[in-house]
Amino acid sequence: MPYRETIFAAKNYYHIFCRGNEKRDIFIDSADYERFILRMKEYKAVHRISIICYCLMPNHFHLLLRQNDKKTVASFIHRLTVSYSMYFNKRYSRVGHLFQGNFKAKLIKGDEYLLHLSRYIHLNPLKVIASPSQIQGYAWSSYSEYLNKPKENICDKEIILGQFNQAHYLEAYKNFVGSILGNNELTKIKNIIIEPE
Repeated sequence: MPYRETIFAAKNYYHIFCRGNEKRDIFIDSADYERFILRMKEYKAVHRISIICYCLMPNHFHLLLRQNDKKTVASFIHRLTVSYSMYFNKRYSRVGHLFQGNFKAKLIKGDEYLLHLSRYIHLNPLKVIASPSQIQGYAWSSYSEYLNKPKENICDKEIILGQFNQAHYLEAYKNFVGSILGNNELTKIKNIIIEPE
């Protein structure tokens, strides 16, 4: 097993991402996305992980997670990816690795970095949709959960939304995500993002 540089510890936040083997799609249709999200909901309770935000793309996914106790982010991701790989391989009559190597993880320190990372994750669908105004309608991201009040929440949004004026925090977050990034913000984001190639 390859050496992992990131050490997982309670009360820390991590940017996790993983992509398909040979950059192939890991989600083919809505049933695949729904299955992955269902398992995220199920396993987050078992592993005591907080999901801050997420985005599932055709050939990779991004998660911003908080480890809440000794049960590690690594065990949560391992269970999630193994379970999903078994489902995917059975459904599409395939064998072999679905994901390219181990998942990537980066420790995130500070509320400002968390905020910028959440924006980056929520803007990820711009790679597959026409305009920024449509990202709220992208079904496989937590962005719509941030802006609406769905019947069921998967994300713990307080750490992000708590950084805005409480009277108008939903609108403020929407404006923050949709704002044009300046050079300073782009530099900050590059320092906290590990982008799949």
